[in-house]
Amino acid sequence: MPIATTEQYTQMLDNARKGGFAYPAINVVGLEGLNAVMQAFAEAKTDGIIQVSTGGGKHASGGIDEALGAMIIAEAAHVIAEQYPVLIALHTDHCVPEKVDSFMIPLIEASEKRVAAGQKPLFNSLMFDGSVLPLAENMRIGKALHERMTKIGMLIEVETGVVGGEEDGIDNSDAKSEELYTSPEEMVYVYEQLADIGPFMYAATFGNVHGVYKPGNVKLKPSILHDGQLAVCSKHATDKNPLNLVFHGGSGSSKDEIAETLHYGVVKMNVDTDTQYAFTRPIVDHLLKNYDGILRIDGEVGNKKVYDPRAYLKKGTDNMKQRVIEAVNDLNGAGTSLLNTSR
Repeated sequence: MPIATTEQYTQMLDNARKGGFAYPAINVVGLEGLNAVMQAFAEAKTDGIIQVSTGGGKHASGGIDEALGAMIIAEAAHVIAEQYPVLIALHTDHCVPEKVDSFMIPLIEASEKRVAAGQKPLFNSLMFDGSVLPLAENMRIGKALHERMTKIGMLIEVETGVVGGEEDGIDNSDAKSEELYTSPEEMVYVYEQLADIGPFMYAATFGNVHGVYKPGNVKLKPSILHDGQLAVCSKHATDKNPLNLVFHGGSGSSKDEIAETLHYGVVKMNVDTDTQYAFTRPIVDHLLKNYDGILRIDGEVGNKKVYDPRAYLKKGTDNMKQRVIEAVNDLNGAGTSLLNTSR
């Protein structure tokens, strides 16, 4: 099935919000990740989201250019997705203000050219992370991007508050405690700035931290999302959970915490750290167990069957696929594909 259309993507998000489930959004850096995620979504009979960070884009381009790498991954995804019977949406992860011109704008321009030629946009949605800015400035930039993107059928994801920890060069490990929690007033303000333009996603923070930590180290407060949704409903007489919320820093969260957020309008949860580990773990096992075949020791020639990259990359891909399926199940998304006619 081709990459989701704008209408299908919007329907996916509505389906999740009303159905009490969410889509795992999995970061990838190359073809192994693309294959693992698409295979997982197909096996779980769910639609899903694949995303590329600035760092992932830089890696995919061989270190040349972040936007170029993101385009390469997206173009490959458009071709590979044709082979699977579920909908795939393409998204980009955190883009800080200083990288808007070098990362987001080239992707928007590429999508504008595609749409002008009668094609779908290259990405379904892009994230602008202006959380380091004052709220009004954050929304001023986000609103301008949202208006431009909506014209070609792309959605924006914005963030207020701060996701702690460090990921892909974005280091908020020194964030103050109060910065990790979005207020209801902020959530109302974001709704008022963006809702009239078109559908959007919103990463409101509730203690989230990138990375994986031992139990007790991260103090999530999912009730913050509930309070913000109620504040919007109270002021604007909207339906329940009017905001399409995003759960960042989801790796390592307890199943109870994940389940609670689904009641409050979370439609997307980013998963990166756990899938990175899932990919790497079997590769390490392969290398350690086949040490003497991988290395040419004492004049021997080694064993091509075990040092051929395909031998261990497939193990990584298979294990990553299983971790993505686990994420789908944690988010109650199995069997929810809009194309699943057996439901």
